[in-house]
Amino acid sequence: MKAAVIGATGYTGQVLLRLLENHPKIKTIIPVSSSKTGTPLSAADPAIGKALKKTADVDSKYVSVAQAVEMKPDVVFAALPHLKSAEVCAPFFDRAVVIDLSADFRIKDRAVFREAYGQEPPRPDLLDRAVFGLVEIYKKEIKKASLIANPGCYPTCTTLPLYPVLKKYKHTGAVVVNALSGISGAGKNLKENLMYCQRDESCGAYNPGKLHRHTQEIEQELNKARPGTDIFFTPHLVPLKRGMAVTSFVSFKKEITDEMIETALNRFYKNSPFVNIVGSGRIPETADVLGSNRCDIGWRIFGKQVIFMSVIDNLMKGASGQAVQNMNVRFGFKETSGLNVFGDL
Repeated sequence: MKAAVIGATGYTGQVLLRLLENHPKIKTIIPVSSSKTGTPLSAADPAIGKALKKTADVDSKYVSVAQAVEMKPDVVFAALPHLKSAEVCAPFFDRAVVIDLSADFRIKDRAVFREAYGQEPPRPDLLDRAVFGLVEIYKKEIKKASLIANPGCYPTCTTLPLYPVLKKYKHTGAVVVNALSGISGAGKNLKENLMYCQRDESCGAYNPGKLHRHTQEIEQELNKARPGTDIFFTPHLVPLKRGMAVTSFVSFKKEITDEMIETALNRFYKNSPFVNIVGSGRIPETADVLGSNRCDIGWRIFGKQVIFMSVIDNLMKGASGQAVQNMNVRFGFKETSGLNVFGDL
């Protein structure tokens, strides 16, 4: 099976190349980069060296989108910026399964998309076809999808602990979410606030409350569990290369017990190998899931009020690993193929 990675020089693209090289069902990898076409992978990505063997038919060099189209991939991973991905992927629609890691197809409501991104969705005609790629909730739909909208890291880490419990029990007031992200979540952008001297020994919030564009994505999904759910979401940048920790505060209409939460989560995720429910016994940490495609979920209860805590590797379950998980489900492979269910030491 052939897999193309468009945007193969970015963080998520580089991780995808490594995951696909070790995937038992992938025979050929097509690394695509408009800015590095013709450049050997070992020059643009020295850490990978000459380890990729599945790109032999393109001489281990980055190719153009046009060249990738001619090679007829079975699946296309688009690791491109928001609002650019849909345009670049146009030649592959209806020719391959497209797994888009940008936000171009995640939000279904055009007005909500305009509010979040300041313009119309780039391909509104495809929104109804796109399936939100959170396997733990939409596995049945993903199995038949030709266009999969891979969720963002913040929505993934926020939605997984909350969805089953909000679906089961009524809450009052807004859900207050505070999220901490490693700097790789911002991509390879040459911005002053992402420089080492700015981020080292420093952390802080940005786009608080309703200002972050992933708020709408989170609300879209949680409203499917409990209509009317309102989110106040505040992200923070912390001096980590990778990793994400989310703390969500929910006030329920009745007192909640550990057993109620554990039962709701275990029943909903009983067939989900990448959800690890640690319970109220410990607080999950980003080091627990580093390098894995896992989301660890814990909580603390204070009467009717519950604090949910969840962690992921933002480049794995928050991006590239989740994309491979979507491919596995879509093509009928074992869901865990090519992915770690345990964290690195």
